[in-house]
Amino acid sequence: MTEQQLPTWADPSVSPAALDPQGVSRRGLLRRAGLFGAAFALGSAAVPARAADGRRPGGEDPRLAYLVGDHHIHSVYSHDAKYTFSQLAAAGAKYGLDWMVFTEHSNFGHAGFGAALEHREILDARAENPRQLIFQGLEWYIPAAEHCTVFTAPGPHEVDVLTRFESAYDGKLLAYDKGGPGDADTARNEAHAVKAIKWLAEQRRSGYVDDVLVLANHPMRLGIDSPHEMRNWRDAAPEIMIGMEGAPGAQGAAIPGWRGAGSIRGEYENKPSAQSWPGYPADAYLTYGGFDWATATVGGLWDSMLAEGRLFSVTTNSDAHRIVFDTWKNGDWPPGQTFDSTGRLPDPVNTDTPQPGSDFWPGQFSRTHVGVTRYGYRAVMTGMRAGRVWLDHGHLLDGLEVRLTRDHDRGRGVTLGGRLRVRKGEKLILNVTVTTASRPNPQGILPEPAHVDVIRGAVRGPVADRDTWKAPDTRVVESRDVSGRTGTYTLRIPLTAGNESFYVRLRGSDGNRNGTGYLGASVDPHGPVPHAPGNGDPWADTWFYSNPVFVDVEGA
Repeated sequence: MTEQQLPTWADPSVSPAALDPQGVSRRGLLRRAGLFGAAFALGSAAVPARAADGRRPGGEDPRLAYLVGDHHIHSVYSHDAKYTFSQLAAAGAKYGLDWMVFTEHSNFGHAGFGAALEHREILDARAENPRQLIFQGLEWYIPAAEHCTVFTAPGPHEVDVLTRFESAYDGKLLAYDKGGPGDADTARNEAHAVKAIKWLAEQRRSGYVDDVLVLANHPMRLGIDSPHEMRNWRDAAPEIMIGMEGAPGAQGAAIPGWRGAGSIRGEYENKPSAQSWPGYPADAYLTYGGFDWATATVGGLWDSMLAEGRLFSVTTNSDAHRIVFDTWKNGDWPPGQTFDSTGRLPDPVNTDTPQPGSDFWPGQFSRTHVGVTRYGYRAVMTGMRAGRVWLDHGHLLDGLEVRLTRDHDRGRGVTLGGRLRVRKGEKLILNVTVTTASRPNPQGILPEPAHVDVIRGAVRGPVADRDTWKAPDTRVVESRDVSGRTGTYTLRIPLTAGNESFYVRLRGSDGNRNGTGYLGASVDPHGPVPHAPGNGDPWADTWFYSNPVFVDVEGA
């Protein structure tokens, strides 16, 4: 079977590797994704002549369609969750997800039994949900640090790679979890994390799996992912260690009157511990507009990594374990059985009474949008690796298209994650096409963006101090009021290339809650702010973020 000969999606006997039609046409992509409409109305813009060196002036990134997904979901194959694959896949379909990654916690029961059982259910779920791309993954306990999403492209070795990786490199299973300044094994454990990422990269390079990606989860929740560790992970294999959660799951944790007076969105309710990196301020342990401090702080940790001139993506997801206001509870264990002996929780039981929880269903609140040129598993992974990613909460936008061009160029320019090479002093245009929400979100609210912010930072190359978490030359340089604008419209924002390379990224919100950014009004005059403990209605404070576009200035 060639990639152009598409398999029958309803047939679970079809090899998962065949479920990635890399040769599908744009029309085929529309049919299979079920995404007719504005997102695919990409037009037929005139194409400029190529420059003498073969490159189009101003860049010529491909036309894209955006597929919506969630890379951090837990089922009965995680020891602390409760839902079946069918429940989660149905929820994802209800809320418009095109792709999902099941990331079960590392555990002896999971490594010994659960992963293989889980895979059989994933094959069934792929057959039952033909319009969804369903990945198998793992939530890796990083030696000396927090957690990561690890996932592979479908194929004959996806389970083998994940289980071998779990057994050989998981910090929890190996008891390589200590990473504080006073721990004797910190250096060993940090080195093992780097070794693990290199091992995964080798599985991809050798062709044992078609693809694999890694993303750091909730990096500031405990403050134990230090800046130097994140840089070390990225540098070990930047082709697979591509970024971090810009906003964690558990966004329903602080719904007023639900979990308690001290609850914070994302369950970011911790204080510094002996394991935490001591250079983080106490405010780093909070979320800002639901986003992790590392992402939400203009000129902060994310920007300090981007200022090195290297892509490091942000995403968002549900981290679905236990859904707010849900009425299901875990089923009872049969006599003599445990998670360690089975690798799977009993199926949940409906109680008709709301149960404790902090999470939303996949796609219900948090969405990661990935730009693709075709429909398929590898296409999603390629789009994520390229950084063609934007994310929103509360279904704030239906669409976002970003293109950076030289002034007066007629081509498409470069998009999120891309690079544009220019001369000093050259005039540029940042085209931001916004499509506002066309229908109420799952909370019954029709979201309306109030502003779109342009954040610009100088690119200075590798840092001397790998624990640096500030980018002093990054700030909000433009804020456009878009209140009352609906439908699809394009903001044309002029930029000028100075004497050094730089990047730009976007952010915006519903305008309901904002204030002076963490590093001051001169850096960010109206950024996201923490909510009062126990009073963080997520639907009333929604934001979108985009990945950066880099501008390489010749001679800089």
